[in-house]
Amino acid sequence: MHPVISIGKQNFASLRENNCFYIDKSDLIREWWESQDEITLITRPRRFGKTLNMSMLNYFFSNLYTDKKKLFEDLSVWKEEKYQKLQGTYPVIFISFATIKGADYQDARDGIIMAINEAYSEHRYLLEWNGLTEGERRCFEELDNYAKNPGMKEPVANDTICNAVKNLSNCLYRYYEKKVLILLDEYDTPMQEAYLYEYWEEFIAFIRNFFNATFKTNPYLERAMMTGITRVSKESVFSDLNNLNVVTTTSEEYESSFGFTEEEVFHALETMGMSQEKQLVKSWYDGFIFGKQKDIYNPWSITNYLDKKQLRPYWADTSSNGLINRLIRQSSSEIKERMEELLQGKEIVVNFDEQIVFEQLDQDENAIWSLMLASGYLKATDVEYRGVLREPWYHLMITNLETTAMFSNLFKGWFHQSRSNYNQFMKALIAGDLDAMNYYMNQVSMATFSYFDTSGNEEGPSEPERFYHGFVLGLIADQADQYEICSNRESGFGRYDVMMIPREQGDKQYPAIIMEFKVRNSRKEKTLEETVEHALNQIEEMNYDAQLFARGFKKEEIRHYGFAFEGKKILIGMRE
Repeated sequence: MHPVISIGKQNFASLRENNCFYIDKSDLIREWWESQDEITLITRPRRFGKTLNMSMLNYFFSNLYTDKKKLFEDLSVWKEEKYQKLQGTYPVIFISFATIKGADYQDARDGIIMAINEAYSEHRYLLEWNGLTEGERRCFEELDNYAKNPGMKEPVANDTICNAVKNLSNCLYRYYEKKVLILLDEYDTPMQEAYLYEYWEEFIAFIRNFFNATFKTNPYLERAMMTGITRVSKESVFSDLNNLNVVTTTSEEYESSFGFTEEEVFHALETMGMSQEKQLVKSWYDGFIFGKQKDIYNPWSITNYLDKKQLRPYWADTSSNGLINRLIRQSSSEIKERMEELLQGKEIVVNFDEQIVFEQLDQDENAIWSLMLASGYLKATDVEYRGVLREPWYHLMITNLETTAMFSNLFKGWFHQSRSNYNQFMKALIAGDLDAMNYYMNQVSMATFSYFDTSGNEEGPSEPERFYHGFVLGLIADQADQYEICSNRESGFGRYDVMMIPREQGDKQYPAIIMEFKVRNSRKEKTLEETVEHALNQIEEMNYDAQLFARGFKKEEIRHYGFAFEGKKILIGMRE
């Protein structure tokens, strides 16, 4: 009998007790315990089993679950007697920030109170103990009352919230005469929301005090583990926390503890009678790399595929890409050019710090690569260390076919407001209908120029550049089946802006296309028509056709387009 494929179940006990599909990740327990690291932060992309693993740690270590030994009896960790004896022997405080997605500071603060109160609720038996002080009893009731009535006139003081976990640790330590383990799941979720909704400064001062009290000045802490997507800078939230071991996607620790290995995926397919689907599943879902462990699969996609038996972008469809979308859209032409290379299956080599400094994301463009690597959208096929300072240079590629589809939809979505006009423009472009091209492209530009502009000046010189490169990314995403899209490549005596090469040579339905984009220079050109002529002349004078001739295309199969920009106005000219 096949195990039940449960989608989204994150409670370890419920999964095991109901004979649901589960891949043994209990070696995480052994590796963490034997590391003897006081505080461990592990970053992994979303939907990679972080919450399930934290639930497993809770059921293994918590002395509230001494009756749960059967959950582990057939797992790897149970092979050693010392771990059998270790199960259920520690007071544990388990907190999750996964659902804290407030649109403002007060919402986020309320969410943290709710999360802390859930941890307190697990230990309300302490209220029956005479060892609690009056202040400690009051903290239990104050948190509970506020969680039930978040709009109450007298909110919980910041000092009470920030010290709540430390104070609960103290209570548990005195009650059990044993230091506590603290498990904090999705620690960075509220920080990403604070940055996205622009209440970062107010929130970060609050959360820094919470983290310092919980992990830095907590004498009742035995060990702690945190999970999240990003490695938020130590200076932002963990000031002076010198006992923190940070494990990112490029670290070699815990390589196979999150996500499924290829061996595990193929075994699951065999168990479900789907062995013939191995290569198809690999082509779609393989590609993640953690440390030196290649061929890691996303558990969400695999379990959904095993359940529904259909290839779909399951992981990509659950993503919240607001921050990534904004950063790419507003990025410079250089960043968009790199995205063009990635979308065409190429590798880029970039230098960045894996540590995310949210308040610097707008100033340091390279931080976007760190964010996309941590989020699982890109994979590091290699990391090389250069120079005396051993600076890391990352070899990055889009992770797999599923994430390629996610990026494609993201770039198409940039033209959502003018989607119909964009589609009509593409038909006119291929058909050579110049009047229609000019009409529809001006409609598109009016709707999307300010969407790409970040200078605050709609007539600023950066606007056409950002729009143009966004347009190219949309081209690549929209026309990839019919065309090979090349941007800023050498041909003849220079570098053209865009070349569209039909994948089926000789198909008259799809001509080869070269585009040159120019902003009108008022000192040299009196009209947009002159700017268009300069663009078309440049294509001919620089012999940009050379690359197409080398590929076997004839002159009559090639079409030239010159685009002239002036503010939001665009004029397009054509030569065949």
